Amino acid sequence: MMNDLFNKAISDGTFPGAVLLVGNSKNIIFERAYGYISQEMKEKTNENTVYDVASMTKVVATTPAIMKLVEDGQLRLYDPVSLFVDGFGTEEKKDIRIFHLLTHTSGLPSYSEGWKYSKGAELLTIINSTVPINSIGTKYVYSCLNFITLMEVVEKISSQRFDEFVKVNIHDPIGMKNTSFNPPTSWISNIAPTSERDGKLLRGKVDDELAYYLGGISGNAGLFSNARDLYEYAKMFLNFGLHDGKKIFARETVKEFTNESFCDGENRRAFGWDMKGLACSCGDLMSSRAFGHTGFTGTSIWIDPEIDIVIILLTNRVNISRRGNQDKIIRFRPLLHNYVVAHRNDLEMA
Repeated sequence: MMNDLFNKAISDGTFPGAVLLVGNSKNIIFERAYGYISQEMKEKTNENTVYDVASMTKVVATTPAIMKLVEDGQLRLYDPVSLFVDGFGTEEKKDIRIFHLLTHTSGLPSYSEGWKYSKGAELLTIINSTVPINSIGTKYVYSCLNFITLMEVVEKISSQRFDEFVKVNIHDPIGMKNTSFNPPTSWISNIAPTSERDGKLLRGKVDDELAYYLGGISGNAGLFSNARDLYEYAKMFLNFGLHDGKKIFARETVKEFTNESFCDGENRRAFGWDMKGLACSCGDLMSSRAFGHTGFTGTSIWIDPEIDIVIILLTNRVNISRRGNQDKIIRFRPLLHNYVVAHRNDLEMA
């Protein structure tokens, strides 16, 4: 049945290939690659294929960076963003707090078209000058701008470049050797390509426009990783901050960041993370404690501490179409998660 789900999705043009990994707090219980690395290259995917994880960057890089600063006594969730980022001291934005950015309740719009005419520091200035479109703290609007701003907060406090801070404080201690912003050229042959930009196929260059024109390093997107690295990261959450006996975060920090922090009756959010809610990508069978995130390129990670499971799906569906098959991946994810949760004991014997 699992093979049928993936074969149908590949034949329907949902994605050219994929990697699925299912694990728990102790070990990997299922891992398999499906299809091809892209629709142009008839090279089969493998369990180590590296993917552009897109907005999963928000919870695999940006959120843990904020967790680290909170834990080290350098930041409060209630701190006004204006303490750290120019452009947030205006009348419209002075009341935006760190927790508003983490829960997507800052009032900022979902994206910026500034990438069409600016890049680098100039693009960042445009993003920082964006005016809220909703009242602060009242409405959930998923926004990449929130997490680009959080990246700036990390850099301001740490006096380090964002990717370096994340690598030294999060990824290296966990042993995530196949995870990077702007991955080295030696990785290229094992990276699943995404879409085209300026007539060139993106392979090892981030698909997201804002992250691309910010130089590939951003708080909203830009991270590349593979399923095993992401499992090691997720396993740390299932073990409440411990990774193979080594403390990465305090138990209290993990609990605070993965508990419900905002709910409007439809959307449930933890700090950084999505939570199981109506029409959720995690499907119907995970518990109310489940938290996770998706990526525009066709990726997702879901962690459920109540039933002790992590499900990682990596695809490069944008290699087929950036928008045309978006509804297909939105349909596929919950169906897959339902199947995996219901049959996880059988998967262990596969």
